[in-house]
Formats: sequence, structure tokens, C-alpha cells
Amino acid sequence: MRDPISRPPAPPLPALLAAAPHRPLFLAGALAVLTSMAWWTAELAALRFGWRGWPQPPVPPGWAHAMLAQYGMLPPFMLGFLLTVFPRWLGRPALPRARYLPVAGAVFGGYLLAHAGLLGSMALLRAGFALMLLGHLAGLATLGGVLRAAGRRDAHALSCLAAFALGALGLAAFLAFLLGAPARCGLLAVKLGTFGLLLPVYFTVSHRMIPFFSGNVAPGYRVYRPRWSLPLAWALLAAHLALDLAGAPRRLWLADLPLALLFGWHALAWQPWKARRPGLLAVLHLAFAWLPVAFALYAAQSLWLLATGTPALGLAPLHVLAIGYFGSMLVAMVTRVTHGHSGRPLRMGAVPWLCFALLQGVLLLRVRAELGGDAYLWLVLAGAGWLLAFLPWVLRSAWIYLTPRADGAPG
Repeated sequence: MRDPISRPPAPPLPALLAAAPHRPLFLAGALAVLTSMAWWTAELAALRFGWRGWPQPPVPPGWAHAMLAQYGMLPPFMLGFLLTVFPRWLGRPALPRARYLPVAGAVFGGYLLAHAGLLGSMALLRAGFALMLLGHLAGLATLGGVLRAAGRRDAHALSCLAAFALGALGLAAFLAFLLGAPARCGLLAVKLGTFGLLLPVYFTVSHRMIPFFSGNVAPGYRVYRPRWSLPLAWALLAAHLALDLAGAPRRLWLADLPLALLFGWHALAWQPWKARRPGLLAVLHLAFAWLPVAFALYAAQSLWLLATGTPALGLAPLHVLAIGYFGSMLVAMVTRVTHGHSGRPLRMGAVPWLCFALLQGVLLLRVRAELGGDAYLWLVLAGAGWLLAFLPWVLRSAWIYLTPRADGAPG
């Protein structure tokens, strides 16, 4: 009887974690998903229940939450994905470790320093944002180098590079604010994080990958990826930013209503009714569906203010965008990439489904907080719900990033 074939021993943990760009950056993002919301939930609970001993950040808490969620929590996932797929998009060889490990170290190291600074240290907060900025610049330079070496234009690659350039500008503006620049620099940074960095990258990746994944598995699927929609989305997002920063909320509908129509058209043109199986494909379409809803709410908010002169909906549109689209798409896309790059079947699985389903409940709790009553209690419940939703997903994902591929292949 022959001995069973044994696999070679697993490499040391540092070498394993450094084996592919997504491993260290996805792990950093997964840990940040819990870190950011643990701090924010504690901050909200301190405000709601009067915890006098809880240390306050040296900047407005809302700005601290927005900045570290937008520039520290989600970009590691985006960078891990882009540093992996950019060479494939552009027909270039995979990046060596020396190009992506410094990016991961700077982005996540700066994030941790900045989070420590939220406990009352302006020096740590400044150092953290400075290191995050260096990491973003290193990532931008690495991605730009791949594009230059390819010697050809690629609309999706250019769109992602433009978004990360605006993200670097946002980080620089916030660092300037921390060093004494006017508060409008901080406000600019917060706005750029949403509409200059996150939304352009998310929509660009959706634009490229949702039709691609759907066309690979859905019978009778018609791939729809119009060239005109990326530049149109960029123009409308620039208009939204300009109106918002100019203090013209009554006119935001001029950009937001066309954006709602644009994103709604894509949601329908991508034929979600043909993509109900497998679940890992269906959740991409379900997550994208929140994007036109968010901008329909933005447009309704602006039109109501124009018609009545009174505000409505509060931060509900922002959190439909942030939790509904950014959060749900994070679970959908990262789960798919994690399974595909770890040699596992492309199935959603119980833990990702649980996370995705609970996240929809978190969104409802967060929107409920804008409808009056004990708002801070609803905010605390939403924050705790986020942690409950993501904890099993983070633990499972971290285990995958810290273990060899299931199929024994390298990477």
C-alpha cells in the first residue's frame, strides 16, 4: 500500500502573509473593520450614557470617524484588490513583494497610529495621517508604474488612479488641518473621501467586474459596459462636490438626480434577474442596488430643501451609500476575491451570508437614528450591530489569509 501524497510544509507565517498583495492588505482591512467601529461605538456610547472617563479625540469625533473609515478602513481592501488585478488588467507580470509590502505597512501602520491618537494624542494623530499619506502615495506610484509600463490606456485603471490621487489630496488636506490649517481643509478631506476616493473606485470596479463575473456564469447574459458612463459619473460627482463645498445644498439635486438615474440604469442593464445564482454573484447585484437608492435619497433631500426651506433625512442618504453600497459590496467583492485567490469554491457560504444579511439590518438601524427619538441609542445599536455582523466574517477571513491556499498553489 502506497503512502498518501503529503503536501509540502507550510511556509513561515511572515512569508505566507507576504505571498500576494491581497493577503496583508485584506487582513489589515479586516482588522480595521472591527477597530474603526469598536472605537466609534464606544464614542457614541460615551456620549449617550455619559461616560466621563472616555478619552475624547483631539478633532471633532464625526470627522475622526469619517476620516479613518474612509481613508483607513476601506482603502486597504481597495489597494489589495488593485495591486493584484492591475497587472492582469494591463497584461503585466505580478508585482514583487518589495512593491506592495511597504504600501501595506505604511497604510495600516499609519491607521493604527492615528487610532491611538484618537485617545487624546494630537502628535500620534498627525504621525498616523502622515504615514497613511505616504502609504497612499506609494500605492499610487506603484499602480501608476504598472500603467506606464503597459504603454496603453485603460479607462478603469485611469479612473482608479484618479480616485487615489484625490484620496492623497484629501489626506494631505486633513494633515494640513491637523497642523493648523483652516477647518475647511478638514471638511474638504471628509468630502473627498466619499465622492473623490471611495465612490469612484467602487463604481469603477463595479463597472468592470459585475458584468464580467455575470457573463462568466449567467446563461444568456448580455455584457453591458458602456464607455461613456465612467466619464459621465466623474463629471457628475465633480459637480456634486463643487456644489457641496460651495454651500449650495438646494442645488445638489442637479447632480444627484442624474447620478441616481445613471446608477439605476446600470443596475437594470446588468440584468440582476439573470444573476440570482450562485449567491456569490447575486450579492454583487444586491449590493449595487443600494447605490441608485442612495442618490435618489440625496436628490429628494435637496429638492425638499429647495421646496420647503427645511432640512430632511439628515445623514440617511450618506449611510445608505456607506453601509448599503460600500459595506455590502465590501462583503460581496472581498469574499469572492478571497475565495478565488485561496483555492476555495466560489460559493457565498454561511458566514458571509450571515454578515451580508445582518448588515442590511444595521443599515435600517442607522437610518432609524435619523428619524427622531433617542437618536444616540439607535446609533449605538447600529454600531454594535456592525461589530456583530462582521466579527465572524473577519475571523474566518483572517484565518484564510494566514493559512496556505486550499489547493496547494502558491500565492
